[in-house]
Amino acid sequence: MILIYAVIAIAVIGTVAILLVKGRKTPPGTYPTTRDANDPGRGGGTDTLEAPPAPAEPRVAVPEEELPETDVEVADDAAGIETVPVETPAPVEGRLARLRARLIKSNNALGKGLLALLSRDKIDEDVWDEIEETLLMADLGTEPTMELVDALRARVKVAGSQDPEHVKAMLREELIKLVNPEMDRSLAVERHADRPSIVMVVGVNGVGKTTTVGKLARVLVAEDKDVLLGAADTFRAAAAEQLATWGQRVGVPTVKSDVDGADPASVAFEAVKAGIDQEVDVVMIDTAGRLQNKVGLMDELGKVKRVIEKQAMVDEVLLVLDATTGQNGLNQAKVFSEVVNITGIVLTKLDGTAKGGIVVAIQRSLGVPVKLIGLGEGADDLAPFEAEAFVDALLN
Repeated sequence: MILIYAVIAIAVIGTVAILLVKGRKTPPGTYPTTRDANDPGRGGGTDTLEAPPAPAEPRVAVPEEELPETDVEVADDAAGIETVPVETPAPVEGRLARLRARLIKSNNALGKGLLALLSRDKIDEDVWDEIEETLLMADLGTEPTMELVDALRARVKVAGSQDPEHVKAMLREELIKLVNPEMDRSLAVERHADRPSIVMVVGVNGVGKTTTVGKLARVLVAEDKDVLLGAADTFRAAAAEQLATWGQRVGVPTVKSDVDGADPASVAFEAVKAGIDQEVDVVMIDTAGRLQNKVGLMDELGKVKRVIEKQAMVDEVLLVLDATTGQNGLNQAKVFSEVVNITGIVLTKLDGTAKGGIVVAIQRSLGVPVKLIGLGEGADDLAPFEAEAFVDALLN
């Protein structure tokens, strides 16, 4: 009898133990189980544990003290990407004449307005006030405006004549003084004995930096220079492809990353390295558009320049500004000049505004010359800035 009770007790305990094992919960730290009754390999309803997904690794910029490395490719005819026909850029001389005519058409409101005021039978205080207002509306800036008005007042008074042609000649001379033809507007794009010239192009979003790099490449190719482009704008979608297309049009290779969101300093570094290895004349680096009030992005721009200079000094830093933004362009220019040493200004969309005075205001504010102007959307609508030609266009 005792033996029977013992057997029954053992059976009960075994049953309870089995039920406890089957009913236990998933251990902490694992993911819930899944069932697939249709999978014959799982025995119809067998519990399985799925491995937790690997956590996404945070994007970390390349430390500045380390030499950056990134996977890059050179976009040219041999790279296996779609190619476009190679074009012959327009000579710089012919381009200047065409752009001058366009500038006359778009900016003549300023010059004609001034000449109309100065050609009145009597130039009294009201006329001088209107002249001052006209200049301020053209974004000449307060200080240059006062200088010009005071100089013209004195000259008209001394001359004692209000002959339109005489007045126009005086106005031309004073405007040329303000635009300052003595400033060095040459581009530092001559190859050094042991390395290429390095050019960085910077600016805020939407001013046309990538387009400017492409157009400048055409100018340099027209001057028989061997050029290489670096697509360091790794944040804007299709920026690298856009730059590569510009390069292909004139037979210029582009170094770009094959990784989305790559570190811009890495791409710039590799582009300069490729330029040195290939012994080109000029390496131009296109950078991402940065808002001047974003401290982190501006700091990163400074980092790009410092990383480039681990191999070669940057010879030219061109700041691209939209002429239609007027005085806001001054604020942008000042902040960029604090982060990188701006050496020249590229003023785009000058054909879309009568505010040609921004040329004077920017140069006076930064002490940096306007070196290039853009006057349209055509591939060859970029030309070197010439002070006298600019003033003549304003007054014709």
